[in-house]
Amino acid sequence: MSQRDYYEVLGVGRDASDADIKSAYRKLALKFHPDRNKDEGASDKFKEATEAYGILSDGDKRARYDRFGHAGVGGGPGGSGGPAVDFGDIFSQFGDIFGGRGGGGGGSIFESLFGMGGGRGRSQGKPGRSLRASVEITMQEVLGGAERTLTLRRNETCESCEGSGAAPGGVKETCTGCGGQGAVHQQQGFFAVRTACPRCQGEGSVISKPCGTCRGQGLSQKEREIEVRIPEGIEDGAQIRLSGQGESGRGGAPDGDLFVEVHVTEQEGFHRDGRDLYTEVGLTWPQAVLGDKIIVETLDGEARMSVPAGTPTGKLFRIASQGLPRLHGGARGDLLVRVYVEVPTKLTREQKSLVKKLRELEEKKAKKASK
Repeated sequence: MSQRDYYEVLGVGRDASDADIKSAYRKLALKFHPDRNKDEGASDKFKEATEAYGILSDGDKRARYDRFGHAGVGGGPGGSGGPAVDFGDIFSQFGDIFGGRGGGGGGSIFESLFGMGGGRGRSQGKPGRSLRASVEITMQEVLGGAERTLTLRRNETCESCEGSGAAPGGVKETCTGCGGQGAVHQQQGFFAVRTACPRCQGEGSVISKPCGTCRGQGLSQKEREIEVRIPEGIEDGAQIRLSGQGESGRGGAPDGDLFVEVHVTEQEGFHRDGRDLYTEVGLTWPQAVLGDKIIVETLDGEARMSVPAGTPTGKLFRIASQGLPRLHGGARGDLLVRVYVEVPTKLTREQKSLVKKLRELEEKKAKKASK
């Protein structure tokens, strides 16, 4: 199957709410489920919609997809190379229309379509959850980069039980609900799915004496300070990925990541456009008419700029290499200076006299030209 945009698959916009996404998937699941729709291609459409919902209904996966497309969520649709989707979780979310939990066989439709089951199984660990945070820096800090210290509360491997979830003397016993498989088959209406066992949460085993600190979860919450290095030239809204700085994984599974979104506050008097900066400078009427050398404020301090005689208001000048650097180093952009002629609201008697004299000269010039 080709890689279609997940928003297009569900028929929603990129600004769709979680409720809109869920509603769109519910309609498609009812329409194209292979047990109800025997038309050619129905199973492919059901499969495509399920994968799209699995990504867009998860905040972390949706953020990665919005930023990096299919490459950010593990590849294209379907098969073992497709994105990681929790089909058991999808089934549980739609119990209101497919019925409650129950037993039964029939084989998993998800397993037959995707080549995988809804449960994790006892041989696999549980990856740590990725976290998100944001920091704010000034435009001045974009010049040379910055550092920030984040204080996070995250789930880490429990020190009391070293992640086993068991108190001293406690042992893991085979789960009687799934026979150690970590998953059970459930038949609800036209759905037949293999989901994580509700008794052991897909682990395949239960602990006879849970750890008192983490209550058998193997994870406990800790407060940590994380140092974030923000590179020079970073754009507003860019994300920095700190690999392994999310929550701890279980059973040997990898830790989650920490995604830090950077917001750059604009400095008064400057507007950013990529690497270039824009600013405005006022000129007196004599400066615009006769020309002058003026001082322009920059992020680094001050720069001198020549204004030629006869400069009109709105003219744009360029001061090279006074903008912002390229991400991770490189040539700086330019500072573009737009000048405007300031019209005084108050004049001295002498100034008024001179302006009137100038007007008289201009009128004489205009009469001569008309003749």
